[in-house]
Amino acid sequence: MSESVESLERRIGRLRTAVREAVLAGDRERANALRRDLRQAEQHWEDVLTDVEDTSAETPRTVPLKPDHAIRAAGPLLPLRVQVHEALSLLAVPAAPRLIATVHEAFFTSTFPTVRLTSLKRDEERSFRTAPFARPYYLCAALTADLLAPGRGLLAISTWPMEHRVIGSLSPRVDFLTGAIRVAEAIERLPAPVPAARRLLWRFAASIPAAAESASQVQPHQVKRAALAELEIHQAADQQTRQAAAARAREQLDDAQQLFGARMGLAGDARQGEARQRRRR
Repeated sequence: MSESVESLERRIGRLRTAVREAVLAGDRERANALRRDLRQAEQHWEDVLTDVEDTSAETPRTVPLKPDHAIRAAGPLLPLRVQVHEALSLLAVPAAPRLIATVHEAFFTSTFPTVRLTSLKRDEERSFRTAPFARPYYLCAALTADLLAPGRGLLAISTWPMEHRVIGSLSPRVDFLTGAIRVAEAIERLPAPVPAARRLLWRFAASIPAAAESASQVQPHQVKRAALAELEIHQAADQQTRQAAAARAREQLDDAQQLFGARMGLAGDARQGEARQRRRR
């Protein structure tokens, strides 16, 4: 007997939780197997709902939700900060809210309104200032290399080395190429093609020379090769800038500022102090 819509929704919820636990545990084989089960369950859910719609066509009743709306109505079981952490961990570079949401939708089967990330970052900073280091990680800001102020709209993970969380003039391109490589590698680990992940890969490839000729021909290994070739051009200079900025941040900023950035006034004062010290020398 076919499962009911409600039963399938409960099973989909359990599978999403299991996928998340396997990903966080680093068990790729189990995560891939669970993703296959999840996609099958979601397809079964759509089939059952279609049958219900066909059966009830002659009897007026409340119109059922469309499949994509219904999945969103069920909603992800994970807290928003965990979903953001999952996406950032896959990218391994600071990222803007829209990219974070797109990555999570492509690889973890759910997404979220990007406007919620603004308040999330404020909540993370408030939590840290109330009880520093009480959590295993915090979602924090990427810091600009010149002012050590929060980079506009970029989120990072507190456990990353400071060198990964500061942004110099070359860093946006370096991080873009690194993100492309990470997405390509994640797709290579998938047991079956995922259209949303392929679309995301094409978005990266379209801005990398020789990465792909068209969306239909984009291949993970080709994107990786092209991204690595360009990365070699920028990486050394970018790393030097980031290391110098990270050293300044550790010397000048307190724990909270190292995660969430210095206020513009404090950052400016620090730069003026450095200039005065150089003049004295």
